[in-house]
Amino acid sequence: MSTSTSPRPAVQRRTPAPRAVPAPGGDRRAWAGRVHLVAAGLITLAFVSPVYLTLVNAFKTQDQIIRDPAAPPAPPTTHNLTDALARPDRIVQIGLTNSAVTVLASVLLIIPLGAALSFWLSRRSARLRRIVLAGFAAGLMIPPAVVLLPTIRILTFLHLDHTYPGLVLANVGGGYLSFAVFVYSGFLRSIPGEIIEAATVDGAGTLRIWRTIVMPLLRPATATVAIFLSLWIWNDFMNPQFILGPLHGQTITTGLYLSVGQFSTNYAQLFGVMLLAAVVPVAGYLTLQKQFIAGLTSGASK
Repeated sequence: MSTSTSPRPAVQRRTPAPRAVPAPGGDRRAWAGRVHLVAAGLITLAFVSPVYLTLVNAFKTQDQIIRDPAAPPAPPTTHNLTDALARPDRIVQIGLTNSAVTVLASVLLIIPLGAALSFWLSRRSARLRRIVLAGFAAGLMIPPAVVLLPTIRILTFLHLDHTYPGLVLANVGGGYLSFAVFVYSGFLRSIPGEIIEAATVDGAGTLRIWRTIVMPLLRPATATVAIFLSLWIWNDFMNPQFILGPLHGQTITTGLYLSVGQFSTNYAQLFGVMLLAAVVPVAGYLTLQKQFIAGLTSGASK
């Protein structure tokens, strides 16, 4: 009887996996990404820190602010807000009312003027459109301080100096209208010309086309223009200070300037005024933020 031996199975040797060779410039890209991240964090901190200081110091006492301005309020107090509202000169109430009226009147004039002028330009020749837009570009590039004195002289000639209608007229005739024209002109390029031609064939006039067809299509652009212009006019200090003058009226920005004392300053009350001054623009932005974001994304995709 013979015995047979079965051959042993061959042992498979595992070949080591090849080592990943780093791509050329990989370390450089990683370092560049870290540098960009750190730079973005520092820039964000620079923008957020004033907001943080305003919020925390608005609920701290004068001694707490002087001792450590960056520390959180412990314990918080609302006396700063009540003291700001109880000032005998009513600087908060008068400043907020005047600023709101100025912003509302200016924006309600700039939006229809900018939209109508942009619609008129969209139906003109390309050469005329470039010339007019170049003129409006000058209104954006020239610093406001350069044209402030001529503006005051014109308002004095019209007997509108030291008046709120003069301030509104200066806002309408300044770079704010140029900004509105540029935004509306960019959005009007995305509107198909067939819509305007069809309305013209149906017998609609230019004014009716602009009012019933063009303006509803420009709603996102209108929200963008309204938010930007409202913030710029609300935060403007130079025009109210020099056109109105400290003895004839004040907005919330000039009221903040008057709250700063020459020899000593009540920082607790000042931060309370600053917080109250920021309530209205923040509330307006939160109200129109959906249209604002839609306007930015629509303008970026077209």
